[in-house]
Amino acid sequence: MTVSWGMYVRTWRSCLEAAGVTRGALRDDFDSAARYMRRREPAGYLAVRMLVPAAHQPFVLSGYAFASYTDDVCDRGTVAERTRRFDTWADQVRTALGAGHAPGPEDEGRALLRAFLHTASVRELPRRWVDSYLDGARIDLDFTGFDTEADYQRYVEKLTWPFLMITTGLAHQGGGSPEFAAACRVFADAAQRTDILTDLSEDLRGGRLYLPAGDLERHGVTRADLESGRDVPAVRSLVSATAGTARTTLDEAAVILDHCPEEHLRLTRFVLDLHHQRLASVSARGASVARRPVRDRPVACLRLLARRPARRGAASNH
Repeated sequence: MTVSWGMYVRTWRSCLEAAGVTRGALRDDFDSAARYMRRREPAGYLAVRMLVPAAHQPFVLSGYAFASYTDDVCDRGTVAERTRRFDTWADQVRTALGAGHAPGPEDEGRALLRAFLHTASVRELPRRWVDSYLDGARIDLDFTGFDTEADYQRYVEKLTWPFLMITTGLAHQGGGSPEFAAACRVFADAAQRTDILTDLSEDLRGGRLYLPAGDLERHGVTRADLESGRDVPAVRSLVSATAGTARTTLDEAAVILDHCPEEHLRLTRFVLDLHHQRLASVSARGASVARRPVRDRPVACLRLLARRPARRGAASNH
């Protein structure tokens, strides 16, 4: 397979220069954001480096680094530890947003926050999305599950959608149009439901279940069935139906391409196709997704990265 590295691959230093990040200390902060994303999301990091214009790469990576770091703060330790750590972090973020700078001890979180502050200022990201994300992130501190589909949709509304708007929204100066935001809301639903399936086994080991209880009841599945990894028709039916709903929503989310700046079309198309690829893996695995996580296949991801750019609004073959 021949991989075309695209027209946007540049040295990281040239990307920083193209983005106007010239001060030494600020460059160090953006370096921290890039390292963080390379370590945490290597496929996503590579996609940004290959598919996004040089001048936009530092901003995209810093947005994802900030949002992902906030998510990680909520995931480690006991409920009390997570809550204490998140409250401290949220206070730091809100104080920094109000002051326009983030003084304090040097650590990774502070560096990521400074890079994000600069990005949010340059890209004129509406602060309401950051505040909404911080408010929504508290849901995960002591998550008890969803009883109904409506509970799940409220979670997407309060947490997943704001996450997307402080990452994908950086594609637009000022955060984008209402139509773009509405398209991100649809994609947030599709992406969240896909993640629930790919991460099902890990979430169960951590004592969490993100599938609505109503869905389990409808298919005759108990939580114990999932926790024990039973490969039975009811579990296969539940996984298949959930994947089908995610796939339908993901197809609807393709409307985001109609409201996406030209510079970000390739990355957005890749992200949509990557989620289709993940859902195909889920469907092939069936009930075994409750026993081990679904992970991206490196060669398949490289094929997606090397794919010729699709026309605006054109559908890919999944």
